[in-house]
Parts: sequence; structure tokens; C-alpha cells
Amino acid sequence: MNKAAKPTIVVATDKDHAARCTADLIHEVVRENPSAVLGLATGGTPVGVYRLLVERFQASELDFSDLTTFNLDEYVGVGPEHDQSYRYFMQQQLFDHVNVIPERTFVPNGLATDIEIHVDEYEEQIQQAGGIDLQLLGIGNNGHIAFNEPGSSIDSRTRQVDLTENTIEANSRFFKSAAEVPRHAITMGIGTILESRRIVLMATGESKAEVVQAAIEGSADPTNPASLLQGHAGLTFVLDPASAHKLRI
Repeated sequence: MNKAAKPTIVVATDKDHAARCTADLIHEVVRENPSAVLGLATGGTPVGVYRLLVERFQASELDFSDLTTFNLDEYVGVGPEHDQSYRYFMQQQLFDHVNVIPERTFVPNGLATDIEIHVDEYEEQIQQAGGIDLQLLGIGNNGHIAFNEPGSSIDSRTRQVDLTENTIEANSRFFKSAAEVPRHAITMGIGTILESRRIVLMATGESKAEVVQAAIEGSADPTNPASLLQGHAGLTFVLDPASAHKLRI
């Protein structure tokens, strides 16, 4: 990485505009390279992005047939048919509505019988695909990217991790209670993410303002995993006014 490289910061007019800006960045990559490899994220933040991508496919503006996708993470012990699995999320939000080839959509397998073997295979699959052209990220309230919690190494690879109480509480809104949230997950590592040619981190809402400011303007510190993206030459932050208001720019 180039330590002097500065991220591109896009401050949209609102949450919907942020989704459009992010969809535009993905659209640009696919238009330039129809066989691109996309790294995809889940959670509430990218839902609007995927809706726009589906609309553009339906309008014959986007073709997914030659794309390959890799998702960042998955809960351990949760199967693809579970309505809170990230495979299920991706099918519902994007894959079922576009012409992507199912065999080219990769999501970690939360039911893998040997997770150590599975995570090594996942890394190999990314390499065999030629690496990730654009990686979409969100950011947690504690700075986590994917499920790389505070303290994660900049060199970390795809692996099983323990989720923090902060993340469990934040994700409990998707479950009936915090007690139902899985305690472990498979996640791409920060080192894996940093090998992507472009990274787009999207954040919206006041609750993300402090951690976004620290990630962009603070020092690179494992206690804020998103800050470890600093220096990546292809890094873009797409923000709304609420998440950007603490920046000094």
C-alpha cells in the first residue's frame, strides 16, 4: 500500500443518494469489465444499492452473466435456507433478480464440516478468480469491516472469528432476540480485503459519524479495523451528511 494515498470521499445529499453513488461505482466497474469479480456485503447499508442494481438489470443497463461474486462473511452454524443467513440475504436482495450464474456466487459456508479447510479453499477461490476488482464494505459501530472485530490484524485472512457483544447487540435487530444471534462467523480477513483493486466503504447515519471520522482522519489502529484501510490506493468512502459531519474536510 501507498501510505501517502488519500481516499476519495463522496458525501452524498442523503442516504438514497449515497446508494446511487455506490451503485454508480459498481456499474462503472462492470461496464469496463463485464467479467469483473465483485466483493459483496450484507446488512442494512447495501440494500438500497442492490435494489438499484436490480432496477438497472431490469432496464437492460447491466448484465451480470459474466460476473463472479464473493461475499465477505457468514454466520457459523447457519445454513443457506435460514432467513438470517447471508446467502439467503443475497438471494433475496440481488441474486434471484438478476442473471448472475449461481455457480459464480460464493458465500462462506456456515455449515462447513471443517472450517479450517473451508476458509483456505475460499482464499484459493478468490485467487483462482483473479482477485477482487471492487470490494463493497459497510462499517460497524465499533469500526468492524466484515466481521473483522477490533484487534484484528492487518494481515488477517479468511477465518472463523468470535463476535463481540457490540456486534451481537447491533445484529440482534435482525433476530427475535440477542440470544438468537450466532456467536461465531466466517469472515474475509483485512489482508484479504486489502488485496482488492478497489474498495468502496459505504456508511450512513449519525451512529457511524464518530467511527467514520476515526477511520479516515485518525491513525491506523487495529482497535478501529476500518482505519487499517488507510493507504489503499483505490479506497472510496461514500457517506451521507449524518455520517460525514464529524470530518474536518
